[in-house]
Amino acid sequence: MPGRAGAGYRIAVLINPTAGRGRGARVGQAAARRLRASGAEVRVLVGGSPGETRRHATAAVADGIDALAVVGGDGTLSLILDEVIGSDVPVALVPAGTGNDLARSLGLPHGSVERAAAAADLALRGRARKIDAVEAVCGGRRRRFLTVAALGFDANVSERTNRLRWPGGAARYYLALLIELVRLRSVAFALSINGGSVQRVPGILVAVANTRNYGGGIPICPDADPGDGLLDVTHVAPIGRIRLLRLFPLLLRAQHARRPEVTQHRGSSLEVSAPGSVVVLDGDRLGTDSVSFRVLPGALRVFVP
Repeated sequence: MPGRAGAGYRIAVLINPTAGRGRGARVGQAAARRLRASGAEVRVLVGGSPGETRRHATAAVADGIDALAVVGGDGTLSLILDEVIGSDVPVALVPAGTGNDLARSLGLPHGSVERAAAAADLALRGRARKIDAVEAVCGGRRRRFLTVAALGFDANVSERTNRLRWPGGAARYYLALLIELVRLRSVAFALSINGGSVQRVPGILVAVANTRNYGGGIPICPDADPGDGLLDVTHVAPIGRIRLLRLFPLLLRAQHARRPEVTQHRGSSLEVSAPGSVVVLDGDRLGTDSVSFRVLPGALRVFVP
């Protein structure tokens, strides 16, 4: 079979068994079987906690593996960015999370267990593409991420989605969206792009994107390119519930930018003040109130079709 597999080609399969409400364990085992059947030397590592996941990644990189297959969602890969950035170890993302927005943005297989597991094959036959990472600093905490940071309404929806236990998949996101719609309020945002003057722009949400999708495939920043060294920013001005509901169909079709209440920006660094707002990165909370972002160009090598 053409590809990299053969004697001595070593792949560590790092599994988050809790990703996708337990789906990660099934996808991970299927991915490992596929890689072994292709002739690769496979070591399976199961991260039962964030700390254990990071330790596994550190040890695998130090051991000089040829590739790291990460089985989980966007948050799982973000969790180990510090361990893989700068190591020159390419990553095969095997999407087993809830939203899988990075996989969608990069055109990776996702969906059923077998289809998601097929993404592991890219470690053997795919192209290693350099993509940007983003570093965020909030309340003294520093974290790197790969997809979208959210503040305001969309951050509240993400937080609500994480708390809900039913339903599954994208339906859970839409239920959270309806709940937060009832609680809709404006935030006193202030933005500074590339160190420029502060713009006071109240609104209901700000999304800061390295890739185009969040919330399980919603193209909040449809022109975002994870390899261009820039952040794409979408700001929605204060609007009521009815106008926001009318905006959603356009958002799902990536046509929202034409609306007068939507403004888009682009830059390599950004500072956002958002009093009382949660800051969410790749679907996980970082902090509140204010945050700064900067792009780390070409920081990670990821296998793509």
